[in-house]
Amino acid sequence: MKTRNRLKPRRRPFAGRSSRVLLGFVARGLCLGLCFGLCFGLATGNALASDPFLRRTPTVEAVKKVGPAVVSITTEHLQQAQNPFARSSPQPRSQQYFSELFDQRAPRSSHDLGSGVIISPEGHILTNEHVIRRAHRISITLADGRTFSAQIVGADPSNDIAVLKAETEEDLPWVDPGTSSDIMVGEPVIAIGNPFGFSNTVTTGVISAVNRSIRTEQLAFHGFLQTDASINPGNSGGPLVNAEGSLIGINTAIYQGAEGIGFAIPIDAAQRVVAELIEHGEVHPVTLGIEFQDLDPALREVMDLPSSITGSLINRVRPGGPADIAGIRRGDVLTRLDGRSIQSARQLFEVLETTTPEQRMTVGYWRDEKLSTAEVVAKEIPENVVAELASRRMGLSLESDGEIGFKISSVRQQSPASLTGLQRGDRLLAVNGVVLNSEDSLRRAILGLRGRERALIVVQRGRGRYHLMIPLR
Repeated sequence: MKTRNRLKPRRRPFAGRSSRVLLGFVARGLCLGLCFGLCFGLATGNALASDPFLRRTPTVEAVKKVGPAVVSITTEHLQQAQNPFARSSPQPRSQQYFSELFDQRAPRSSHDLGSGVIISPEGHILTNEHVIRRAHRISITLADGRTFSAQIVGADPSNDIAVLKAETEEDLPWVDPGTSSDIMVGEPVIAIGNPFGFSNTVTTGVISAVNRSIRTEQLAFHGFLQTDASINPGNSGGPLVNAEGSLIGINTAIYQGAEGIGFAIPIDAAQRVVAELIEHGEVHPVTLGIEFQDLDPALREVMDLPSSITGSLINRVRPGGPADIAGIRRGDVLTRLDGRSIQSARQLFEVLETTTPEQRMTVGYWRDEKLSTAEVVAKEIPENVVAELASRRMGLSLESDGEIGFKISSVRQQSPASLTGLQRGDRLLAVNGVVLNSEDSLRRAILGLRGRERALIVVQRGRGRYHLMIPLR
């Protein structure tokens, strides 16, 4: 039986040796690659850790520049003590209002928090008026832990701006205010403040919108910056800074019930107010030398106004006043003021409330079926305007006799005061929540009637005190 020959593959010379050599080269390459990669990774990691372009961002530089000048503000308020003999049943709103104005029971103290920024080498601190409103004592704490007392230089509720001054001779860090005239929607911003007592907290975001208007129960504010940088209670008065570290706004308000919606006062507007407060301690009310009224449907029909035209009808121009000089005439419809669209007489007055003396404003108006513009320079209201307004709008002549309130010396016949039932000898105690305890308070109260159709007044007759709603002309 024949045995089959098994076929065996021919072994190529040096084949096993070549494979072993090739595997050796690959192994050496891998080892060298791993070693090189490890060394490169360590070197790169060290380089990244010290790379200023990756960690020392513009935000870091901006906070380093502005942060030391940001202060936490603590205010002490004196509150009226609870009356242990008061009835538990709720009071009518009119009685509550009167009690808030004239309650003289023994006070007790409480504390509130806010923020501010030092804006001068003299130690002037810019913050919100509502942060220090009715404060009995004020103290500030810097980022380095130093604490000082502070005094109010001036405050303006219409613009929600206040200026304090630190009571110290020590050198303090400060920042020079920038400008808000070139702000771009979408540009990055940084908010620094004292939210919930966490001092020098930094948050970032962008400018969401400009020229926003917001309203509270008592006031309206126009021209605000809107940002999504987190702003919380305690941030009020703190700085809003751009990526270059320039102070461009003062954080002021949050929108209740929403996230990522905060508001700041543009620094250009704040600086005009600051200059007035440092020089005069207050912002003097201004006038354009015009009087105005709402456009009701009857007026619109008579004037044949297009539906697109909104604004306030100018019914009087004072000779020689700012509007007269600018060429504004009676019968014009003021449609825009300082870049803001005007919808009503009240809104026009609200814009004027936040205007400072000698401020230049561009006025848009409708005349002869076309829109035109003019530049007007706001002027301080003369002293005699208060008595004139009280007489013309309410029909009252008032005099001071050294007691709280002002005595009514005469009532013009067929005036709003006469038709309401006011008489000579009555005493006017308050107007729209402003207690009349000085000439300044009377001035503020009467000027606050501009643009309004009615006013809530408190009047004393004999031993009785009454709340009355009086129409205005």
